[in-house]
Amino acid sequence: MKLLTEYLERAVQFEELAASEPDSSLRAQLLQQAAAYRKLAAKRAEDYGLPPPSPPEVRSFDFATANGGAPKRR
Repeated sequence: MKLLTEYLERAVQFEELAASEPDSSLRAQLLQQAAAYRKLAAKRAEDYGLPPPSPPEVRSFDFATANGGAPKRR
């Protein structure tokens, strides 16, 4: 059971990193890593006879206000 929760925790970490990543290429790579960990978790859940894990939460990230609530001035 330990690996199942570890896979899900790692997936959430990658999803959180992706949510705050302004570079779209890196964000896509982070989401691919998260998906791979979720796939491992689903396989482990199936092996244990458990229902599949819930899908990831969809979070949006406002890059304009990420620096403390106000857009950056240039």
